[in-house]
Amino acid sequence: MPDGNEPVAIKVLGSIGEISAEAWDACAGAGNPFTSHGFLAAVEDSGSAAAETGWEPRHLCLEDKSGVLIGAVPMYLKGHSYGEYVFDWGWGDAYERAGGHYYPKLQAAIPFTPVTGPRLLVRDTVAPEMRHAVIKTLTAGLIEVAKRLDVSSVHVTFPTEDQWQGLGAEGFLQREGKQFFWHNPGYDGFDDFLASLASRKRKMIRRERRDALASGIRIETLNGCDIKPRHWDNFFEFYLNTTNRKWGHPYLNRDFFDRLGQTMADKVVLVMAERDGEPIAGALNLMGDDALYGRNWGCIEYHPFLHFEVCYYRAMDFAIERGLKRVEAGAGGRHKIQRGYVPAATYSAHWIRDPGFRQAVEQFLDEERRQIEFERLALGQRTPFRKDGPGQAGEDVDEF
Repeated sequence: MPDGNEPVAIKVLGSIGEISAEAWDACAGAGNPFTSHGFLAAVEDSGSAAAETGWEPRHLCLEDKSGVLIGAVPMYLKGHSYGEYVFDWGWGDAYERAGGHYYPKLQAAIPFTPVTGPRLLVRDTVAPEMRHAVIKTLTAGLIEVAKRLDVSSVHVTFPTEDQWQGLGAEGFLQREGKQFFWHNPGYDGFDDFLASLASRKRKMIRRERRDALASGIRIETLNGCDIKPRHWDNFFEFYLNTTNRKWGHPYLNRDFFDRLGQTMADKVVLVMAERDGEPIAGALNLMGDDALYGRNWGCIEYHPFLHFEVCYYRAMDFAIERGLKRVEAGAGGRHKIQRGYVPAATYSAHWIRDPGFRQAVEQFLDEERRQIEFERLALGQRTPFRKDGPGQAGEDVDEF
C-alpha cells in the first residue's frame, strides 16, 4: 500500500469491462449494490449506458506502483442531463446562451440511479491513515481529466455526506437536495410500526392496504432464484407502459433486466401483483447491507392504493423481516411522508471550469440551499408519527 510518497498511476477506462470485477469490488465494497461491478456492467453491457445513449464510460482508476487498484470513480462523459436526478438543465441553458459549451460534461455517478453511496471508491485494504490521501488523489484526478478532455464541468451526484464535505474542501461547489426514507429502529412487525403513528394515520394506512387488495389482487415478494424470466418479461412490460406514459423515454432496455437477474439476483427484490392470475404491476428494489432501495415501478392496470402497497408497504414488510435499517424510496413524492417516509438530505458536488460561470452557479446554489433547508424542516413537521413517539416530532395533519 502507498505511504504517500511512492508513485501512483491514474487511468481512464472506456468500459467497466476493462477491469476485473474482483479488483473493482475490492474498492466498491459490498454494502451498496449500485457501485458494484455487476450493476455497472449490466447498464453498460446492455447498451443502456453507452456513448450512443449519451453515457460514455470514463471510469477513473488509481493504481499503486505494483499495479494494484487502490481507488476508483464511476464516471461518464455526458452529452445531456437525462437520467441524473440532480437537475442542471438551467445551468446548461444559461451557459449556452452566454456563448459557452456546457456539454459534454463529466458525471461521477451511477446511471439512472438517485441513490446515495460512495463515489470515490477506496480499496478495503488501504490503511485507514492513507484513505484520505487516496481520496484527495482521486479528487485531483477528476479535475485533471476534465481539463484534459476540455469539458465544462465535473458533477459528483449522490455521494455520501463525508465525501461531499471533502469535495467542498477541494473547491467543488456543494448542492443539497432531499428524498424520503423510511427508518426501521427494530420493529417486530408492521403493526409495531403502525403503533408509532398518530391514530388517524394508522387507520389511513390500514384502509389503504386493505383497499389495495379489494379487487382480488394477490401480491408476492420475490428474491434470488425465485425470480424467473417470465417475471422479468412481465416487469419490463409494466416498466415500458409507465415510462412511456410519464416520461416518454425508458432509460433501461430489456437486456439490462436479464443481466441484473443473472448476476445480482441475490440483491434483487421484485414485488409483483396479479389479478385473476394475470400480472398487472410490479416494483423493482435492490438490497444493500442495511437498506432496501426502491428503483422502478410499473403497471398496466390502475387500482386505488396499489402503488402504495407494492412500492412502499411491501418494502417496509421486507425490511422488517430482514432486519434492514431503512428503505430509500427513490426521488420525488411528497405523498411518501404521510406513509412514514421522512425527509433526508442528499448531496451533489460540482466543479465548474469557467470562473464567471462558477460564480453564477455559486450564487444560485446559495439561494437554493436556503429554500431546500426551509422546505425540509417544514416537511419534517408533517410526519405521521405520534408526538409522544420515541425520537419523533410530528403533527396529526391531513395528507397534502
